[in-house]
Amino acid sequence: MKRMDGWNRRMGAGMAAALMAAALIGTAPVYAAGETGIDMSTDYPGITVKAGETVSFPLDFASLDGEGYDVALTAEDMPENWTGYFKGGNNQVTKVHVNADEAASDAKSGGLADFSLTVPAEAEEGVYKIGLKADGGAGNTDTLELEVTVSEEDTGESNFTSEYPEQQGASGTAFSFDTTIVNNRGTNQSYSLSAQAPEGWQVTFTPSGESANVASLAVDAGSSQGLTVAVTPPENVEKGDYTIPCTAVSANDTLTAELTVSITGNYGVALSTPDGRLSMDAYENKESAVTLSITNTGNVDLTNLNLSSSAPTDWEVRFEESTIDTLEAGATKEITAYVKPCENAVTGDYVTSVSISNSEASSQADFRVSVKTSTTWGIAAVAVIVVLVAGLGFIFKKYGRR
Repeated sequence: MKRMDGWNRRMGAGMAAALMAAALIGTAPVYAAGETGIDMSTDYPGITVKAGETVSFPLDFASLDGEGYDVALTAEDMPENWTGYFKGGNNQVTKVHVNADEAASDAKSGGLADFSLTVPAEAEEGVYKIGLKADGGAGNTDTLELEVTVSEEDTGESNFTSEYPEQQGASGTAFSFDTTIVNNRGTNQSYSLSAQAPEGWQVTFTPSGESANVASLAVDAGSSQGLTVAVTPPENVEKGDYTIPCTAVSANDTLTAELTVSITGNYGVALSTPDGRLSMDAYENKESAVTLSITNTGNVDLTNLNLSSSAPTDWEVRFEESTIDTLEAGATKEITAYVKPCENAVTGDYVTSVSISNSEASSQADFRVSVKTSTTWGIAAVAVIVVLVAGLGFIFKKYGRR
């Protein structure tokens, strides 16, 4: 029994060690047996360019054996008159550091460096090969062959487009166009942005998802960038169609997008009186008339104009007609309004507002209404005074001598 117990203890300890080793293997990078050194790669080792262009190859590095390396970079087998250099961040570099935990199986560095290659303008069409070498020392090296095809044919035309290049609205409307710049060249492009708008118009450019206006935009090779073009016409713009050519210019491209704005008209209405006075007299519980002058100040006919009012509590306001079916551009129409203060209204000044509006335009005039004492009561008061004076005179005349 003692021998069995010892054997069991040894087996248990062995199992625990095996489980611990398995756990460690599951969490540590896996390296192929016998592999040492480094691995250098790029996603697109073969590209097509035009003579005179500069292209960039993002380079990935990985450790094959779990060791860290300071890797020296060199370019070999460069075609005659071709130039190239390695860059990291904003600097030209000659070495990169590959971390020990960057395993080739799953943990690439994601572009420690780029190789920038310039094709001479006189390069003939054909296929050229460039060799890159990464040397970590002690025989730990790797090479990468780049294949560059020089062709006079465009790999695809770049373009500047808008999903909805034509929009319409009334004057005073701000327009927004969603556009896209597509860079189909093999190199990154920086585009200067401009617009040829009519005098008084404002045009701004804002990258999609951002809030700041820009005057230029960088677009990576073979990619696109969304751009919002905001167009604001002047307030007094005339009815009509307006074309705004927008241009994106880089060292290699001149791209144009034509945007069209259709102004449907200028809407406006003004409410006043024929002489411009906004005051009137009124009496309690009695209607007083005021003539309203309604003018279409726009260049488009107005329809379904409605009159409304806002007066003190228990006052009444009515209109000779409360709706204008059509008021032609530039025309004026006069309508009589009747204001009736409430019964027992106190003498003084009050404000009554009158409005005219439809779905496109509106206007409001505030009238100062002075409530006066009725002349009937004044005449009655004078009559009472006369009677009293006459009565007093009669009394003094008849009894004054006694």
